[in-house]
Amino acid sequence: MPTANRASYDLIAATALWLAISAGAALAQQQPLSASDWLSGSVQAPERESSAWRPGDASPPGMGPGAVQPVAESGAVGEVQVTRLDGGDPDAGGTITARRAGLPRDLWQGSDAQVLAPLILQTPARLPAMNVLLRRVLTAQLTPPTGADGSRRGHLFLARADRLLDMGALEQAQALLVTAGPGDPEVFRRLFDIALLEGDETRACDIMNGTPGIAPSFAARIFCLAQGGDWAAAAVSLHGAEILGLIDERQAIMLTHFLDDAFVDSDDVLDPAERMTPLDFRIHEAIGQPLPTSPLPVAFAQSDLRLNSGWKARLEAAERLARAGAIPAARLRQIYAEQKPAASGGVWERASAMRTLEAAMAAGDVSTALPRAFDEFRGAGMADVLASMVAADLPETTEGRAAEIAGWLRQWHGLPVADPVAADDALTADPVHPPAEARGEALLAALADIDAGLDGDLTRAGRGLAMLTALGLDEDADLARAQLSLQPLIGPEN
Repeated sequence: MPTANRASYDLIAATALWLAISAGAALAQQQPLSASDWLSGSVQAPERESSAWRPGDASPPGMGPGAVQPVAESGAVGEVQVTRLDGGDPDAGGTITARRAGLPRDLWQGSDAQVLAPLILQTPARLPAMNVLLRRVLTAQLTPPTGADGSRRGHLFLARADRLLDMGALEQAQALLVTAGPGDPEVFRRLFDIALLEGDETRACDIMNGTPGIAPSFAARIFCLAQGGDWAAAAVSLHGAEILGLIDERQAIMLTHFLDDAFVDSDDVLDPAERMTPLDFRIHEAIGQPLPTSPLPVAFAQSDLRLNSGWKARLEAAERLARAGAIPAARLRQIYAEQKPAASGGVWERASAMRTLEAAMAAGDVSTALPRAFDEFRGAGMADVLASMVAADLPETTEGRAAEIAGWLRQWHGLPVADPVAADDALTADPVHPPAEARGEALLAALADIDAGLDGDLTRAGRGLAMLTALGLDEDADLARAQLSLQPLIGPEN
């Protein structure tokens, strides 16, 4: 192309894109112009399991009552905050009532959203009983905290959604986000990422195309133009975005591969980004260079549950998600039953053991099948998942080692047992009085204390259990105490 014509083309492309930017001024002014990086940061959240700090400990630097607060640099009029008058407070939203969640509706009273949000994001909940409790807290309809000003409205809501995303619970996160509606860019950004991981990007793109100002990024806009069949507009937008510096070089190369079918048969393999986003992940798949989900955050494993994935990939993803409490154990059980194992070792051994156990339970005799399945699952650190799958269906006529294992699994699942394993004495602490206010903070601190029991600090865990009881969560405390006591018998072998 002649230089003059090329310059004219560049100018036209840049102008066209600039008009598109002006139409979505809210995006251009309020959002970063990089690719969607899951703004919440939930997928790449800190490793709670290895963190030395826990809620209840001394506040980290920059947090707490003594922290230095931002100070205005001038007397100029600040940016105007805009709140939709026709919408309710998203912080009050949820998918289950406080009563159904077994929580006081005023749990957050006496706290500030800016204090609660980081606590929610950093509170560990590895013990299955506490994982379930935390998810109830995150999805419950509770009265919003009173300390937040109008500019922080929805801050706690997004932190709750982000924690669910971090746990890999995409369905629960999506249901929670939908309660606020997709019209808010921050909410839609997360819904868009969920849609990409679940393979439902067409619907997400339709919403984005019909709602001005909510596109998470220019890369997402280009992707959706192509997804809708407007490849020419996508190409022009990409070219204009490069000229204006609205996307970085790596994104431009990746989108070029996505839009230009000349790269389909090339040997040009793109290196994955250090910080993988759902959009990057989906584009890698679209250009024929799919990425494994095992080294990525657990939320990405949801992508392998789609029916177009191979059975082994679906099994491995379902196991990973079930271990994290992101999907019901019953769903993993269904996937185990889909086919007959075609090989041995690893996930195939567990699938085979589960298939044998299913037949044994149907026949009413698990004396051989249950010990084999227990050993296979415990060897993979999944005996707790086995309990969730089969505890309620085990026959009561079991004898020998199978009877002992069946008792452990039932007790772990919270079912009545004739001869339960006694609780460790360290898990019984002196009763405590619940705080008059900021009970939500006390609950999150108790979760962190109980989690410490998995690392051997049973005394601290006992204090956390006492606080749960003081807060009226007796059943949760009893189940957590039982699971911590069973941990040496059911947990991963050292």
